[in-house]
Amino acid sequence: MATTVSSLEVLDPSQAHIFVKPTKKIHEGQDVPPFLMSRAYRDVTTFIMQLNGSMFPRLVQPDGSIQRKTQVWELGSTDISYSDTVGNLRELLGILEAIIDEAPPDTGPRRFGNVSFRKWYSIVELRTPELLKAYLPAKVLAFGGQPSGGGKASDELEAYLLGSFGSPQRLDYGTGHELSFVAFLACVWKLGGFGHENDGVEERGIVLGLIEPYLIRRLVMTYNLEPAGSHGVWGLDDHFFIPYIFGSAQLAPPISESDQIPAEGSLADAPDPADVAKSNVVQRERGRNMYFSAVGFIYDVKRGPFWEHSPILFDISGIRAGWAKINKVLKLRLRGSGYMLTIWAVQQGMIKMYNAEVLSKFPVVQHFPFGSLLTWEQDPNAVFPPNTVHTSNHPSRATLGVDRSATTSSRAPYKEATTAPWAGDSRSSLAGSMGTTAPWPTPSSTSMAPPVINAVVSGPIASRSSEAPLPPLARGMPATQAPWASGAVGDRKKANLPTRAPWARPEGGGTAPKQI
Repeated sequence: MATTVSSLEVLDPSQAHIFVKPTKKIHEGQDVPPFLMSRAYRDVTTFIMQLNGSMFPRLVQPDGSIQRKTQVWELGSTDISYSDTVGNLRELLGILEAIIDEAPPDTGPRRFGNVSFRKWYSIVELRTPELLKAYLPAKVLAFGGQPSGGGKASDELEAYLLGSFGSPQRLDYGTGHELSFVAFLACVWKLGGFGHENDGVEERGIVLGLIEPYLIRRLVMTYNLEPAGSHGVWGLDDHFFIPYIFGSAQLAPPISESDQIPAEGSLADAPDPADVAKSNVVQRERGRNMYFSAVGFIYDVKRGPFWEHSPILFDISGIRAGWAKINKVLKLRLRGSGYMLTIWAVQQGMIKMYNAEVLSKFPVVQHFPFGSLLTWEQDPNAVFPPNTVHTSNHPSRATLGVDRSATTSSRAPYKEATTAPWAGDSRSSLAGSMGTTAPWPTPSSTSMAPPVINAVVSGPIASRSSEAPLPPLARGMPATQAPWASGAVGDRKKANLPTRAPWARPEGGGTAPKQI
């Protein structure tokens, strides 16, 4: 089977298209399964698989040679070519990065989130419309003729681009914002903005020319952006995920056009997965590989043993089957609308983890907007996602915003501090308090005695008559009487007799133990 990777559908520019401003659709955890069945999910995952497939090393046969050689796609490689669109978007990212100098970080101690990020974001938001006009092909912004009364392509492109730099309200950045940048690139692809070279040439330009130099690392370092929805040490990375997918593909075994995607193994001279715990190897490889580049950023911002601050990455480094196992995917064929759509569905490895920890998590995808390019409409070929821990443990609308009027308790409103059940003279004295009422608060004949376990429990709260006794505090604290003592309590109190041991014989019945 050939290593055919499906490509994201490119829309027909001769057909009229109505654009809409992307809006929020995921309001609660129950909206995540419909998202996993939407056309937007299908398009985003198809695009990610398309980019991932392009990053596998290739076996090529130079002209006039009978031997094949391995072609790898390293960072900064001169073998990577950029189309005009990729080159222009690289310039746009450079301009956005330069705006950081116009909004220097505010001085002053703070743990997370520098308020100057809001100034940077507002400047970018103001300039984005003109920057898109200057650096995107005119055919993209004028796609579909833009009928009167409808939206513009820039409405949707701006929403995803601005959503890819973090939240100016929360001063954070996470994998949901990273997803928004992938969505922006997917929209440009669907509008025909990128070239369509064979063998993944354009895709590799997108990955190594746009996704890797994506300016977020400088934003995080400059403005100390908080990890959005971070799992702490139990997450793969505080901010990123995509570089680990494409970086593991870079180190997988080489393939040819007639080979299947490998399930195991590594490139011949690839570093060992366990080398992520060796800082010297990470420093050597971070300039060539996206996986090690992401790990290198962790070394830049964290201190201490690697296994301690990044236990998930450390566990992954123990996989002995190689980088292809880490990246492993399973090919499935699904019939799309009007054409054969081949997607690489998630089976295990980095891509499975991305689907579970990013695309299936409500805290991550809740802010993802949906328009006409990435639509909320259900994919006709989608199947209902299995009920997993990732899709079942989500907050509901009730927990996100409770209607207090609908859940009014029958309990009386709070008036005073909790009252002990025996503090008043009658049950009526407890009316209106929130204190828990004991079943024996009054000596009334209607009072309910506490339950008697196995009908053998006796003591101050046991009921032996129609009248339930009050707790000791309500009776003036009488002297405690041992269960084996004889005689009335009052008689022993008057006589002021010493406490009798349980083995002592009655008076005159024998010799008492010697007193010490």
